[in-house]
This record gives sequence, C-alpha cells and structure tokens, in this order.
Amino acid sequence: MKREPAIKLRIKDILTGKFFPAEKESMKPSYLLTTYGRKVSRVNILATITDKFINEDESYVSFTLDDGSGSIKAKAFRDVVKLVKNLEIGDMAIVIGKIREWNEELYISIEVARRVEDPNYEIYRKLELIKEILPYKRMVLELRSMREKMSEEEFIREAKKRFGLEEFVIETLLKSEEEEKDYKSEVLKVVRELDAGEGVDVV
Repeated sequence: MKREPAIKLRIKDILTGKFFPAEKESMKPSYLLTTYGRKVSRVNILATITDKFINEDESYVSFTLDDGSGSIKAKAFRDVVKLVKNLEIGDMAIVIGKIREWNEELYISIEVARRVEDPNYEIYRKLELIKEILPYKRMVLELRSMREKMSEEEFIREAKKRFGLEEFVIETLLKSEEEEKDYKSEVLKVVRELDAGEGVDVV
C-alpha cells in the first residue's frame, strides 16, 4: 500500500477538522477532513514543545505542541520513543505522524520528530502554509457561491463534476463554521518578515 504524504498543517486545521475513523470492512484508513476540504492522514507540524511526559521504562512519551494557532498532544510508543526522547520543553520541532483519536480527543502518533535550530524556519513555514491553504479556501468560496445560484440537485452534480468531491465532503465543507479570513494581509506580513531588501520569491 502506498504511503500517504505528510501534509503541512496548522494545529488549528486538525482541531477544527472532522475525523473519520478507519473502516475495517472496506479497508479504508482513518483520515481528517479539514474545514477547507483537504483529506489528511499524515501530518507535518512545526510547533513549540510546551509540555513533556515520559514513563519510567521509556516505552511511552507524550508532548504538548503549540504553534500559535492551537495546541495538541503528540505521542510516541515503544521503538519510536528512543528517536524523540531527547526533545525538551521549549524546543521548536518538526513532528511527522498520523492523526489518531482516543477518548474523543485527537492526537498525533509520532513517526519521526526533530529539533529545529533555525528560528527563521518558522517564518518560511507560515508562507508555505498560506500557499497550501489558499487554493482550498477559494474552492470553498466557489462552492458557496454555486449553491446560491443552483437547485440542490444541480449544485451537487456540478460540484462533483468540477471538483471531484464526494457528496458527504461537500456537505461537511458547507457546514463548516470557520470564519473566513483575508489571507492577503497574512501573505504580505510574512513577505515583509522575509524580505531583506532584495525582494522575496514566493512563486
């Protein structure tokens, strides 16, 4: 089975998304549907470690991650623990893993994690995230506009045809209550932070 790519997200995108557990009968893996329509199984998060717990026999470690948009637990078990146990509170880290749910709480099951030494990396990540999210945001806005102009049957048919979305995905997106945001100001802010006087390539 082909391994799913690790998608760069904000923690907020995980917390506000809708989680779909794995289906044993149909062999469908678990995944998260973000409020802007992206299906995600594995994530790539850049965040600061604000809390850490490791048990006595070092078979389990839990970190609390915060990226400014929200906080989430990231957990490692057994052999993975030795790869990440040296991360400490206050470290900025890249954490890659699968989204899981336990007791109705989402967390990241760590596959790999590493400390980030360059403080400027956070600024570059913000720009990457904006570039990733914008096309999906535009799609949601277009869906809402289409719905206002068409009957329900026409809308579902056209949305499936134009975007290749399943009906339940379309319904989930339109039920999203996430406040729409003007990302132009966010882009300009990050570009100003990156610009050293010679211009910045954002293509």
